[in-house]
Amino acid sequence: MSSIPVQPFLTFPVWPQHGTEEREGLLRVLEQEGWWRNGGSEVDSFEREFAELHGAHRAIATTNGTHALELALSVLGVGPGDEVIVPAFTFIASSLAVQRVGAVPVPCDIRPDTYCLDVEAAARLVTPRTKAVMPVHMAGQIADMDALADLAETAGVAILQDAAHAHSARWRGRRVGEFGTIAAFSFQNGKLMTAGEGGAVLLPDDETHHDAYLRHGCGRPPGDRLYAHLTQGSNFRMNEFSATVLRGQLTRLEAQVALREERSRHLDALLGQIPGVVPQGRDERCDRNSHYMAMVRLPGITQERRLAVVDALIAHGIPAFVAFPPVYRTAGYFQGPAIGDVDEIAKRCPVSEEVGNDCLWLHHRVLLADTPVLDRLAEVFADVLAAR
Repeated sequence: MSSIPVQPFLTFPVWPQHGTEEREGLLRVLEQEGWWRNGGSEVDSFEREFAELHGAHRAIATTNGTHALELALSVLGVGPGDEVIVPAFTFIASSLAVQRVGAVPVPCDIRPDTYCLDVEAAARLVTPRTKAVMPVHMAGQIADMDALADLAETAGVAILQDAAHAHSARWRGRRVGEFGTIAAFSFQNGKLMTAGEGGAVLLPDDETHHDAYLRHGCGRPPGDRLYAHLTQGSNFRMNEFSATVLRGQLTRLEAQVALREERSRHLDALLGQIPGVVPQGRDERCDRNSHYMAMVRLPGITQERRLAVVDALIAHGIPAFVAFPPVYRTAGYFQGPAIGDVDEIAKRCPVSEEVGNDCLWLHHRVLLADTPVLDRLAEVFADVLAAR
């Protein structure tokens, strides 16, 4: 039995990061008259700044990313009896949000290179009940928005971008808010900008923005004093504290994404030289990848061995995680509206089956490290894989 050679414990930039912007903003909110969105201006300002950065008409800030998806689905009119095509390989929130509005998520296979939705496979799953297709921009790699636009036109379905990983990403020079579709973001603790929790929905026009505003505040219009609940909804409102933190986070986002772009190419080249390691591929039409995760596959590895590799990387100071399983391989998936069984769905999602079994990922803060640290990371990674 071989052992891993002694390596120095690696250190990476901390996450989340904060500075004077967040500190001053929190004090500003603390001293203002109200702490909810109707008592101040931080949420309004954040929505305006976030929409502007992403080229969207308007934005609505929400309590978290899952609620952002639920709100977006409600605005699209998705409900009981409808189907929404979702990637089989994604965090469970993508399918869970569909179920929470009473609709059926239909898992679709992914591409073996980018791990994004396979649009040709999605086209085969469209039925008269299909209301929307929800691509996930996996780890910051934008899904094929050209093919999705064609699918939306020919099949008459809406496209809802799950952009939880894609802050400031671009596809052929176009920002997430410039496709004329609704997009949902997350600001959970590990995301590329964060307030611990939080979310946002980008809206393409005044009509969808007005509808989203009503629905995120229990159906009440702006300035309502008469409890005029004009539509169905819930309380998805972001508070002023979260909004001011996110305004501070927004000031660093562009520089951090640019640095991750540079560092990711360096790290992928190093990891790709290790036998048995296959980094996530890239569609170069995504000319700005925000790199929420550094993802790699270890084809042929067992799930037990994969977990051991992750534990060994963590022991060396590397923030590593196993990738999520296909959504249909979770108990929670079948506790909501669903069609088919595990074996039936798995048969049409062979790539998701493989990636769900052999993929692992590194937290995006590793891509904020200097290149010598990334060189050592690759050395440790190779030693861990070689050890038995």
